[in-house]
Amino acid sequence: MDCKIKLFWDSEAAVWVATSDELPALALEAGSVDALIERVKYIVPELLEIEDVKVDYCDLDFITERRDRVRIIG
Repeated sequence: MDCKIKLFWDSEAAVWVATSDELPALALEAGSVDALIERVKYIVPELLEIEDVKVDYCDLDFITERRDRVRIIG
């Protein structure tokens, strides 16, 4: 099974957020990308078990997105 995991920066909450179309119940956040990836790797098998998805493995494709605004002086 392949799962695309979207990681994006929520500037208002100042955290990274993980969601996935393949796993609608996935909604995690963390202060860093590395911490978030570790949380995702831990929770995905549990979500698949809860949803009664029978697979031997799940390939996680992490897609990151961050948008920032900078002030232009001058």
